[in-house]
Amino acid sequence: MHAILRIMENFEQLCQRRRSIRKYTTQPVEQEKIDYMLRCALMSPSAKRTCPWEFIVTRDEAKLRPLAGCRTYGSQMFNTATAAIVIALDPTLCDNTWMADGAIAAEHILLAAAEQGIGACWCHVYEREGAPELTRQLFDIPENKVVLCVIALGYPDEERQNYDLAKLKYDKIHNETYSCNNSR
Repeated sequence: MHAILRIMENFEQLCQRRRSIRKYTTQPVEQEKIDYMLRCALMSPSAKRTCPWEFIVTRDEAKLRPLAGCRTYGSQMFNTATAAIVIALDPTLCDNTWMADGAIAAEHILLAAAEQGIGACWCHVYEREGAPELTRQLFDIPENKVVLCVIALGYPDEERQNYDLAKLKYDKIHNETYSCNNSR
């Protein structure tokens, strides 16, 4: 079951449709679609436009499959992913904002994937159960770079429902102060 590309009417619809997809078909993700995701990531904001991120793309099963075991939970999607993008950062370029800069770039990739009908899922690597060491070893990442996450990619082999706008956690929105909870 392939995701059907839909023309987005607005950004909210894209956000509503973007879900973490953890099961993929064997159909490879086209290079043009990966290039599009990477261009979107390169346009993401960063502190003082330092661009501390580096993106490593892989389609190699010898690298993808071991990633499925990089964490006890939350990495099994690499068993069926046909591609992945590793996000590594140089923390010396931007003081204490490098992690936020990397997360914003990752979200650009996730949204660009959803827009194109590609399933994607973030796998957090930074300071997780030996995942940084495995990822660094698999992709020959230098010691001065910090691995934040790896994004699994592939054509969806599962269906996820769009977010139901009526069920969003509107109680998480506060007006004026935290204690004033009159969001709706």
